[in-house]
Amino acid sequence: MTGRRSVDDGGMDVVQMLDQFEDVAGFLDSLVRWAVEQTPGAEACGLTVERAGRGMTVTYSGDLAIRGDERQYELDDGPCLQSMRTGEVVSVPDMAEERRWGPYPQRALEAGVRASLSLPLTVGDRGRGALNLYAGQPQAFTDGDALVGQSWAGQAAGALSVAWRMAEGEKAVDHLTQGLATRQVIGQAVGLLMAQRRCTADEAFELLKSASQRSNEKLRDVAQRMIAGHEESVVSSR
Repeated sequence: MTGRRSVDDGGMDVVQMLDQFEDVAGFLDSLVRWAVEQTPGAEACGLTVERAGRGMTVTYSGDLAIRGDERQYELDDGPCLQSMRTGEVVSVPDMAEERRWGPYPQRALEAGVRASLSLPLTVGDRGRGALNLYAGQPQAFTDGDALVGQSWAGQAAGALSVAWRMAEGEKAVDHLTQGLATRQVIGQAVGLLMAQRRCTADEAFELLKSASQRSNEKLRDVAQRMIAGHEESVVSSR
């Protein structure tokens, strides 16, 4: 994926990324690398999203991006944060001549950033963010880059919204899997106690809960330790 592309081609590329990766992290890493490839003057790209009113980088391609992003977060001001908050493309042709954002341009220069292009992302009703392209040379981005970038950033925002839902789904699956595992372990421990104490399931569960409270451990951990101890005793008796 090299050189400039049409808006339609770029959109298809972003959407296809969702099919190529099994997890959200893989998709986001691919997205920032793809953004650099789509913009010939770019050396690095960071993806900023809003968290509690402030910006944070969720992934990046190239150290120049994380350096440029972090200088803005320290000040809570800068081109990528302005782009994220206003929904507008923000271009900086030359940091050495920039007068916006207080001390940020000088800090960016010290970090090696000479030019930047920030493209806003609106992730449905889930939040907002920006793709931040950085270069170590002035005048690295053209008006054409900003225009084309704004178009494919809209496609990226749609794909990111899908990725957000994927992430929520992954968390739900993780919680469900962990919950099933916990119930299985506790069920095994209850079964052991029923056999050892010749008691009912309710009585065995109360015994397990009492042991958890006495040791100040989670119920699952007490159950796991009980099962492990039983397995060791079975092995040693053979």
